[in-house]
Amino acid sequence: MTAPLEHSSQWQHPKPPRPRWMLHLQATVWRFLMGLGMLFHKLAPPRPPKPNFQRQIPSTIAGKPGMITLQFYVPKDYETQRRLARRWGGYPVVINFHGGGFTLGTATDDARWCGTVVDECHAIVVSVEYRKAPEMPFPTAVEDGVDAVLWIHEHADELGIDREKIALSGFSSGGNMAFTVPLRLYDEQTGALPDVKIRCIVPWYPSLDYTRTREQRRATTVRKDHELPAIFTDLFDESYLHPPQAISLDSPYLSPGVAPTALLKNALPDEIIMHTCEWDMLLDEGQEFYRRLTSAPLNKKVWYKMVENVPHGWDKAPIPWKPTPGVREHYLRACREMRRVFGPQPGLVERRTSKGASAAPRGSVQVVR
Repeated sequence: MTAPLEHSSQWQHPKPPRPRWMLHLQATVWRFLMGLGMLFHKLAPPRPPKPNFQRQIPSTIAGKPGMITLQFYVPKDYETQRRLARRWGGYPVVINFHGGGFTLGTATDDARWCGTVVDECHAIVVSVEYRKAPEMPFPTAVEDGVDAVLWIHEHADELGIDREKIALSGFSSGGNMAFTVPLRLYDEQTGALPDVKIRCIVPWYPSLDYTRTREQRRATTVRKDHELPAIFTDLFDESYLHPPQAISLDSPYLSPGVAPTALLKNALPDEIIMHTCEWDMLLDEGQEFYRRLTSAPLNKKVWYKMVENVPHGWDKAPIPWKPTPGVREHYLRACREMRRVFGPQPGLVERRTSKGASAAPRGSVQVVR
């Protein structure tokens, strides 16, 4: 148990702020290099699926207009069902948000996760290409996520989606969005907007509390040699948290871990399937939020797993030909929990994972009902 931290509600970078053009340049270089790295990931066996189709939708909530790309991964029988116009209620949908510190990454980075969900849950997965910083700082990513949810809900019939079975997933900053999008959506749902219900959220190693400085986060890290380098975290923070004088670090759309209790209770679904990493600087805030979610008065039903002996982003190994053992098993277990939440699905045969959930370190696997 770590000592209580002194948290701040206004962001102050420890170094003088860099000009925006420099952040744009640095982000462009890292996007190119990361794109090469993800290309190798996609070439490594077994190769992940490609999206079946995409849609571009206009932003409506963010202050700056633009287009948002949605990448669709669909079950093998999708076109057959559409041709037959079978009225069985539609597929569940999992709306996914990729990681990258709100600055890097693309909607196809999580293709292996998307493919696993499609196969194991007989569901459609929509991975969102939200707009990123420094071009589009906070809260654009979250508002683009809300736009994606609203558009998918509105077009559910033509897409073959069951409106009653919508889930969100995300990795790292995308895991943050899996929490913050429902909070922003709840605040947005007034007037003529539809009453969208999220059945469950599946965050993987999410960032949850920006009132903690990077130094405070690093101080809790078990393995300093596996920390995310400051060259990345500085880029992420300076790019997304802009302009700094206008950012409230305790905003629920940025730091869901410290969001008001009433908002969390009303806006978040009861079912949460959450993973953290033992060697991650985000572990401490993840565990603290897990305890808050499962305690009164929230009393959420959380399946929680701290993955032992792995760093942040453990499921996307730097050397794709030497993947981290156990990734698929954790994906399968998360899918098993989502199937439970969704309930029986037409055409889905219940499958068992080849291996059960890995041994729980320090009681980290907890299912609260």
